[in-house]
Amino acid sequence: MTHPQIWAAPEAAGPVRAAVEVPGSKSLTNRWLVLAALADGPSVLHGPLRSQDSLAMVEALRTLGVDVDDRRDDLWRVEPPDRLRGSVTVDCHQAGTVMRFLAPVAALADGPVRFDGHPSARARPVGPVLQALRDLGVQVDDGDRGTLPYTVQGAGAVAGGRVRIDASASSQFVSALLLAAPRFTTGLELVHVGAALPSLPHVEMTEAVLRLASVRVDRPGPTSWRVEPGPVHGLDVQVEPDLSSAAPFLALAAATGGQVTVQGWPSATTQPGDRLPELLGRMGARTSRHSDGLTVHGPPGGRLEGADLDLSEVGELTPVVTALCLLARSPSRIRGVAHLRGHETDRLAALTTEIGRLGGDARELADGLEVHPVPLHGAELRTYHDHRMAMFAAVVGAVVADVRVQDVACADKTFPGFDQVWETAVATGRRQV
Repeated sequence: MTHPQIWAAPEAAGPVRAAVEVPGSKSLTNRWLVLAALADGPSVLHGPLRSQDSLAMVEALRTLGVDVDDRRDDLWRVEPPDRLRGSVTVDCHQAGTVMRFLAPVAALADGPVRFDGHPSARARPVGPVLQALRDLGVQVDDGDRGTLPYTVQGAGAVAGGRVRIDASASSQFVSALLLAAPRFTTGLELVHVGAALPSLPHVEMTEAVLRLASVRVDRPGPTSWRVEPGPVHGLDVQVEPDLSSAAPFLALAAATGGQVTVQGWPSATTQPGDRLPELLGRMGARTSRHSDGLTVHGPPGGRLEGADLDLSEVGELTPVVTALCLLARSPSRIRGVAHLRGHETDRLAALTTEIGRLGGDARELADGLEVHPVPLHGAELRTYHDHRMAMFAAVVGAVVADVRVQDVACADKTFPGFDQVWETAVATGRRQV
């Protein structure tokens, strides 16, 4: 039996003072890759993210016949095929964007496309996307599981039309259909039904990238969309830094009473991580934007205040924000994140369990967590193959002595070399005299 490698999370000796550069956005990189595969000509991506998730997308697109030249880290070239290749198997690994975004793309291939992935990925929901494809006339076989593995019978074209979908478990269900919709013969009218739609900014990100590819997208209502059929133009785009990957470094400043600058923070963006300044401000930190990026100044002594936070639109920030709640001086409540039970792991259960290992006091709610401040102690924390859980553990370990982390390398899913960049940042902490 292979035992996971244990990483000793570094404890900051005092307030940190660091400047960091985070890699490109996974969400944007994978959206651009999908559109480039459907485009009417070649595309160029500047500053893409080279990570497990984005490389899983590259591998999957190559399987479908797309030529992706990623020999340079800073510039990738994508050449779409005349016809997407069928009679193939796509390995999704652990990438939710691959298993969801490429199901509608596979319907445009010239034969059956089978999807499978890591055992942990087989528990993640994809059923609403597959049912929507069935409603649009596409043959799909998933054994009535709504999860991997499944097969999409590509027929070279999708008629399109009107479809209703319950995307309350993941906004990726909506984005998946919107990204492929301009290639449907009559386009797509999509209506979300059911409970509230989580992570709506990610759908707005999808709308934005479609428009930059000259696709017409209208939004008749708060949760309905119309995508007109037509060509997807080749792209020449700069990928923004991943603001969600910046979260633990900004949290490091807040937790230690230090100062961290994330370089290249965009002045305007659709990334949900842009809400971090507001969230950190509610817990006592200050932020400032400037030509170099964004800087967070933590409260003196890292004395954070608890808060009641609705993270429904920014669920991916929950693990890092929870770490700050755990270190705060007053209770906190996180709401609107029931959908996190269907991510890389059940993040709400995982957070509650790992907080318990630290001697913390957290209670799982129907749609979130309640955290009460109590003295914490060191512990060996699990990451559950989940990059955000590794980042949670790192933030806690910067303040709590003797925190050890199993498989911190899972953070490479979206931030290659995270542990090394983290160690460098934490080492800037100096004991105050």
